[in-house]
Amino acid sequence: MDGSGLMPRIFAYVRVSTTGQTTENQIREIEAAGFTIEPRRVVSETISGSIAAAQRRGFVRLMDKLETGDILVVTKLDRPGRNAMDVRATVDRLAALGVRVHCLALGGADLTSAAGKMTMQVIAAVAEFERDLLVERTQAGLARARADGKSLGRPGALTHDQREDVIRRLDDGASVSALAREYATSRQTILRARNAAAT
Repeated sequence: MDGSGLMPRIFAYVRVSTTGQTTENQIREIEAAGFTIEPRRVVSETISGSIAAAQRRGFVRLMDKLETGDILVVTKLDRPGRNAMDVRATVDRLAALGVRVHCLALGGADLTSAAGKMTMQVIAAVAEFERDLLVERTQAGLARARADGKSLGRPGALTHDQREDVIRRLDDGASVSALAREYATSRQTILRARNAAAT
């Protein structure tokens, strides 16, 4: 019960990525954890987990319904957000509304409580650490490729021989547009070839 003596309203947000999947298991899991939720307070959504919570139509509708003292239950941390930072922003928004967020995968912890906030900080720190590692690995890989003499980036629209031919024909008075059409490329590509030759 909350301070007013009323039972808090309990909502559930369940999400799947594809239409072939069903939210039924998530709803059963929430009920098995001891939460009784009226069907009208279950918000189901089929949307990719890569979409931020604020851009999910169902989640935005849910945010409009929630009031101080309500409880939102999710089965996993990836339900209320795209990544650790998005989940943290969502939980902070809900906490500011006075809504508690329980995550079953974290032992039913209330993410807006002191212990829940600490858990969220650890998760965000791990996510940041993983992102930094990925950036480091990517940079090390690029440096290795450069050291091995590999050319990076998109392959050129014209081969070396085609570039030579374009330059020769431009010198002979061919138009940039005509050459772009002939080589099925953009005028910018032809201009870049001419500029590169001039330097």
